[in-house]
Amino acid sequence: MSISAKEKSVKPTFRRYRDGDATRGSWREVIFQAGHSHKCPTYVQRTPPCQGGCPSGEDIRGWLDIVRGLDKPTGGRAWQEYAFRRLTEANPFPSVMGRVCPAPCESGCNRNEVDDHVGINAVEQFIGDTALKEGYRFDPPARETGKRVAVIGGGPAGLSCAYQLRRRGHEPTILEEKAKLGGMLRYGVPRYRVPEAILDGEVQRILGMGVAVRVNCRVGKDVSLEDLAHDYDAVFWGIGTQLGRKLPIPGADAPNCIDGIEFLHAFSAGRLSSVPKRVIVIGGGDTSIDVTTVARKLSGQAGGAAGKPATYTADMVTAQAVFGGAQVTLTTIFPLANIQASPREVADARSLNVDIHGGVMPLEILRDEKGHARGVRYGACRIEKNLPVRIEGGREFELECDLVIFAVGQKGNLTGLEALNNGRDAISAGGLFEVPGHPGHFVGGDIVTPHLLTTAIGHGWIAAEAIDVYLAGAVPAKRPKVDKHQFELIQALRHAGLELTDYSHEAVRGTYQAGFAVHNFDNRAEREIIKSSEQFLGHFAPEPRLEREERRLAEVFANGGERIKTPLEEQAITEARRCMSCGLCVECDNCVVYCPQTAVKRVPKAEHAIGRYVFTDYGRCIGCHVCHDVCPTGYIQMGLGE
Repeated sequence: MSISAKEKSVKPTFRRYRDGDATRGSWREVIFQAGHSHKCPTYVQRTPPCQGGCPSGEDIRGWLDIVRGLDKPTGGRAWQEYAFRRLTEANPFPSVMGRVCPAPCESGCNRNEVDDHVGINAVEQFIGDTALKEGYRFDPPARETGKRVAVIGGGPAGLSCAYQLRRRGHEPTILEEKAKLGGMLRYGVPRYRVPEAILDGEVQRILGMGVAVRVNCRVGKDVSLEDLAHDYDAVFWGIGTQLGRKLPIPGADAPNCIDGIEFLHAFSAGRLSSVPKRVIVIGGGDTSIDVTTVARKLSGQAGGAAGKPATYTADMVTAQAVFGGAQVTLTTIFPLANIQASPREVADARSLNVDIHGGVMPLEILRDEKGHARGVRYGACRIEKNLPVRIEGGREFELECDLVIFAVGQKGNLTGLEALNNGRDAISAGGLFEVPGHPGHFVGGDIVTPHLLTTAIGHGWIAAEAIDVYLAGAVPAKRPKVDKHQFELIQALRHAGLELTDYSHEAVRGTYQAGFAVHNFDNRAEREIIKSSEQFLGHFAPEPRLEREERRLAEVFANGGERIKTPLEEQAITEARRCMSCGLCVECDNCVVYCPQTAVKRVPKAEHAIGRYVFTDYGRCIGCHVCHDVCPTGYIQMGLGE
């Protein structure tokens, strides 16, 4: 068949081999070695990059396989509940995180090399919302240990740790300074992003396992460190960073200069109902975007006559400003192309007519005769080692304002807990999140290093496992290189009603007929993340990604409600089917169809389980590598030879 000159000029979409690599050497010399095979297939499980990039450590591929129908539930359980159980082994907040997580899993998705990433967040939101709608509950622990653990702080880290501890049979008690649990999820994230009913539902599900709570209780004031040592067997510190930072520039102590955390807390608590006419937000991360969008929301809720000067106090954030129609400006030291906030968040701010200046650093807060901030002086800058450096001779300008909000960082409030302060208003953590010098104390979340909400959830899980080992008096093992919740083939076999036989410890070549092992299965998931270059991407046809239905923020502000709509069931299933199951068999039959020796075969249906779909007859295999070449997931690797 001939092709046109135009078609010849088109660059191939998929290429497994580079020029000169497509032609093998002599089959006889390479494959046949005195009558035995050369490198026959082995089946290698590796971690997909979505999972590798998830700070919570979710088995993303696993629950996507359930949604798409590849991994089926047993015992009459609905697949939605089965997916919920798998997902929440790592993250007890699927409905919340499906809405607010910036999804580092999606940026690493190997599907980006084909068309676009899988909409992981959207499917997670569907699972979480379905669980709340259907009233799914967490199972009680299988046994009780009688060990009591104090969890200080009821934010994402503390709730995650308490959840994982309770699963292991311990008795966690959450001690929370505020009146409600949730931490930054409740007091730092606007309700149009996470409705309060959604957050309450996921928090109550954790408490329903038997987690005790003491609210309006500050450790270091109402409860001492000595009390903790006396009443509990271990302590987890998840107190977060409830204080914002200001920049060390002249004038930053003006009464109308506040921090973004204070601003968002006041808004969430209902103490702030409007903002002044001209607001400058200094930042560039996702928190600063939340500040700007809240400021624009409040700008339409005037409390007085325009033109009347506001009276500021030291606690400016709790006072009602009296101007409507605020002009909100966001400035960041980073160039606009490299702004730290997610593109979606930046687009939100722009849709609300927020003016954004990039590549500039504040030099001074300008004050009026009463000492209030009246403007900010800026200079052009560049970034060196993640720090701003003034460009000599660069442009300099001033922006007028009535309120300055710093969203440039956070720190912990360790008043009364000075013994834990590492000198940076934070608590240090060891490799297993133990607090150095304080046996029995563990820590996680922003108080270690401010980062994502999903990071705090992951800290809580790992710390809970370390606490479990500590309470058992055991020696902790080294955490794996790829420290995530992983697919376990033995569990998959048991789920399918199968068990392996005992191993006689005799040396054998090939295990496809042995009942003690599974077709030369090698689990490298705790050591390796599979790359797209190790997959046959040509198997996957480009398919459009699910576009989440998002209301414009202006409409949300005008009419109420939340911004992101939950996907429909068929949308979630369709999106889950776009997952390429990187590093684990997707049951596509390519290896069975293309094997020239019919050496690769399906396992009998009665023996089938996820990860155990095909086997190799090594008496037929000649090591031709075809099965490896056509395996779309990279699950088949060549081994057993030199």
